[in-house]
Formats: sequence, structure tokens, C-alpha cells
Amino acid sequence: METLIVMGASVGGVEALSAIFSALPANMPAPVLVVAHVGRRSSVLPEILAKTSALPVRFAEEREPVRAGRILLAPPDRHMLVANLAGQATVGLSRGPKENHTRPAIDPLFRSAAAAFGPKVVGVILSGYLDDGTAGLQAIKACGGKALVQEPQDAVAPSMPQSAIEHAGVDWRLPAAEIGSALLALASGTPARVAQPLPPAPPWIAVENRFARGVGNMDQLEKISTPSTFTCPECQGTLWELHGQQPQRFRCHTGHSFTAQMLGELQHDKAEDAIWAAVRALQEKERLYLNLAAKAQAWLHPGTASEYAAKARQAGEQADVLKRTLLA
Repeated sequence: METLIVMGASVGGVEALSAIFSALPANMPAPVLVVAHVGRRSSVLPEILAKTSALPVRFAEEREPVRAGRILLAPPDRHMLVANLAGQATVGLSRGPKENHTRPAIDPLFRSAAAAFGPKVVGVILSGYLDDGTAGLQAIKACGGKALVQEPQDAVAPSMPQSAIEHAGVDWRLPAAEIGSALLALASGTPARVAQPLPPAPPWIAVENRFARGVGNMDQLEKISTPSTFTCPECQGTLWELHGQQPQRFRCHTGHSFTAQMLGELQHDKAEDAIWAAVRALQEKERLYLNLAAKAQAWLHPGTASEYAAKARQAGEQADVLKRTLLA
């Protein structure tokens, strides 16, 4: 295997992948591994993409060899990793901690490919929101590989390719309709002479790969990060800020990982959930005091009934303030 192509896509990615796969011939001289944000539910993505592809498209299986002329997708709720076993690329599937609030995530595949195959790797970021894939593309570049992104103006959701352009030293930016032919040219070109064995990946890549496999620990995290004042929205543990990462990134000791942008989105959701919970509690408090007021009135205790009614009004008014804040 002289070239390994790894791709990442999210919102708008099906359209981009379909355009790319339609341009790849049946004798494609490189394997293609793809992470799309399919989440944990069953998916018919392989069947959809196979309609436009001369190459077989299916979900990857644990420990299967990666060979040219195949497109393997990360299955639902599994990170797809790749390892170099005596020169043979082999798939590993992991239920390791979510990264950027998703599993499968793009970064674990890209980082593992970078560590295993260095200059042989071509990483591709397609349409999607926020910035999953940027750190993985940085790992590919750090290990001598190449980076290609979908032209942001061509993407349904330009955030992911735009983030990669700003932070990852991208080699090419192309519309989706031109990416397939570019990948074919890269895979068919004269292979670069790569010294064997490959030099070790930078320490931060090795540590993060361990977390993606679910075997990272606090001692390793301390080598590449510093404790922050923020809390992990997945497990409520302390988040550690990773050294020298742009965009800013965090990881907790159980392994959950977030860019600052994704962390902000999740904290917004947590805050909204907390406010709705407060609205519910205040509305229940209002109903409780209204019931108590009615019973006190029936028991001919007008003073007590008035006090309960006042507390009910106060709770109702507080609930309305919070609801107006949410709806605004």
C-alpha cells in the first residue's frame, strides 16, 4: 500500500461523498476509509453511497485488512482506527470516549492513520458544522501526510473545511466534483521514497490514540495538557487543556475530547436544559401552593390561604421570566 486515503464528513457529507465516489474507478489503487457522523443508530449510508460508486462500499469490520479498491465506513457508535501490522493496514473498531460529542468521530481515524502510515496518508475533510477533523488533519500533516479539503463555498456546511484551512496547513482545496480525480492522481502517482521504519509520531498523537482506544490514563494526559477550570459535559470530570492546540482543545481524564467551539455549544445546551428544569420546578411549586391555598380556604383559614396564593404567584412569575429568557 503506497497511499491510504482517509475522509471525514458530517452535514452535507452524503452529497460530497457521492460526487467523489462517482469519480473513482473500480481499479482504484488505494483504499479509502471514511468517517461520517452517523451516530449510534443503524444506518443505510453504505447502500446510499454504493449507488454512485464503482467500488464496493460497506461498514468496516474489526481486524479486517485494508486493501486497495475498497471503501470502508465507520459503523454506528464505533470509532474506526487503523493500525500497521507488519506493513498491512488493519481496521480497529472502538467504543472509546466520544470526541466532539460524537462516535464515530473523524479525529481518531486521522490520528491513527498518521501514526501508522505517516507520509502515505492523504486526509480529506468535507462538509460539516464546527471543527471535527481539524486536529486529525494536523496529525496527518505533522507525520508528513497530505491534506485536502472541500472548497468551503462548495460545501452545504462550510465550517469543517474552513477550520481545517485556517489551522491545518491544507495542501489543496477543491469542489467535491474535482476531489475524486485529484485522489486518483495522488494514488496513481510515483510513490514517495519513505524511510523504514517510519519515525515515531509526536507524543501528543500517541497519547490521544490511546484514549481513542479506551486505554489512556491520567499520567499520560498530564504529559500533553494542563488542568483547566472547565467541566466535561459528558462525565462532569475536570477538562485538561491540550498544549499548543489551535483551535483550542480539551480532554478529560476519562477521554472525552472537545474543541473550544464544541464545548461552547454543549455548555449552551446544558444551560438551556438547566433553565427548562428550573421552569418545570417553579411550575410544580406554583401548582403545589395553589392546591394548598385551595385546601386552606376550604378549611376556613383565609390568612394561610392568602400566604399560599402569594407564594404560588411568585413561583409563576419566576417561571414566566425564565421562559421569556429561553424563548428570546
